[in-house]
Amino acid sequence: MEQTTKKAGWRSVVFLQLIIIVYTFSGVFGKMATNGNEFMSALFILYVVLDVAVLGVYALLWQQALKKFDLHVAYANRSLATIWSMVWAALIFQERITVYNVIGTALIIAGAMLVNTDVEH
Repeated sequence: MEQTTKKAGWRSVVFLQLIIIVYTFSGVFGKMATNGNEFMSALFILYVVLDVAVLGVYALLWQQALKKFDLHVAYANRSLATIWSMVWAALIFQERITVYNVIGTALIIAGAMLVNTDVEH
């Protein structure tokens, strides 16, 4: 069976990264929900609703991305969410990015690239 490869331009790549950024905000809202808010308080519920809404938007956008990219390419790019998550941790929550965070992120991205690299035999 012959495989077809989808070709995507730079706009599609930017679109994919924006989708991944949207996805990372799920983690931001999840952390905000539990960060000093009492369980089932108004703020807790607001952040949980925002978290679920972000995941819904992400699911719809992800389906659009799969029309433009092969699954292995899209999923390999999804590993870049670790970078965006670190950015949000530093900017929004004033968390410190350590050398171990950077090394771990590099390993995740390298592993995703390795697993998703096309090798012809």
